[in-house]
Amino acid sequence: MIAESGSANSPPRDPAIVIAHRGASGYLPEHTLAAYATAILQGADFIEPDLVMTRDGHLIARHDNVLDWTTDVAQRPGFAARRTTRQIDGTTITGWFSEDFTLAEIQTLRAVERIPEVRPGNCRFDGQFTFPTLTDVLRLVQAMERATGRKIGIYPETKHPTHFQQLGLALEEPLLEALHRDGFGSGEPVFIQSFEVANLRKLRSLTRIPLIQLLAPQGQPYDVAAAGGSLSYDQMATPKGLAQIATYADGVGPEKNHFLLPLDQAGRLDPSHATDFVKNAHRVGLKVHPYTFRAENCFLPTNHRQGADPKAPGNLESELAIFLALGIDGFFTDHPDLGARARDVLARQSLDWPHADQ
Repeated sequence: MIAESGSANSPPRDPAIVIAHRGASGYLPEHTLAAYATAILQGADFIEPDLVMTRDGHLIARHDNVLDWTTDVAQRPGFAARRTTRQIDGTTITGWFSEDFTLAEIQTLRAVERIPEVRPGNCRFDGQFTFPTLTDVLRLVQAMERATGRKIGIYPETKHPTHFQQLGLALEEPLLEALHRDGFGSGEPVFIQSFEVANLRKLRSLTRIPLIQLLAPQGQPYDVAAAGGSLSYDQMATPKGLAQIATYADGVGPEKNHFLLPLDQAGRLDPSHATDFVKNAHRVGLKVHPYTFRAENCFLPTNHRQGADPKAPGNLESELAIFLALGIDGFFTDHPDLGARARDVLARQSLDWPHADQ
């Protein structure tokens, strides 16, 4: 059942934060300065740079270390010999990898749209943008704060931390050094997220910046699998598992439908099917930031789609309204403008923010 609104004896929750997933990636190629700046102008409270390493130890904003998924590297004859096959988090992948390129080489590449079949309009920007380093992203945030007069948060994710550690390119210390160097330390609007556990435990020993344990809808954290452990994401999402997460993290980032509100057999979203995940997480002091809310019909529940074209926009705001009523503390979205509007509509209605612990 959906959680009830806060009572007169307990204050309402703060409005949910809008986290721009890879920037305004519904409108521009992901993880580019243009996508991040657009997200901020659309009202995002936080921007999310996923981070991978270059061969010479620089953190760059890419969702994956597999460069051919979002860059034009495959069209660069000079890099043809870099194509190789390796194991990434237990999966065999053939392509071009960030750890085989220096930053200078990376900066000769250009971004392309990740899902052109869904977002053909974004392809008009293919080849126009380079890839920012983490420092570039932090400096952009500072510039946009001056331009907009409001505080902007940063929400980096460490990608494949065990893989990079095994290569001698551990992400943790360089990430913290970059954040602190540009004034994004504890007390600032910063979260660090990861799908792995050991990575977050190490970070907890090094910083008081809030940490978020991501939860995938299947499988287990790769560091757990690599160590021969049996802990799964589903086990981590139980009340006992959430209590354990609370010993090293400040929040959780669950896949929205698997953990919070499963779809029915027809792919519809029914509020009566909501789980107790939000309530259980709040009970042990964890914030809940589910992912990922996208506007295209192909990503929406069937009863929130508009028309038959899978690429056309559906009713993302109505989907978000249901999840906001569960008492989530924030959410990741490819469309920050729509996310901010859905959040603000609820605020303007002067509704108490629901409590998942009532």
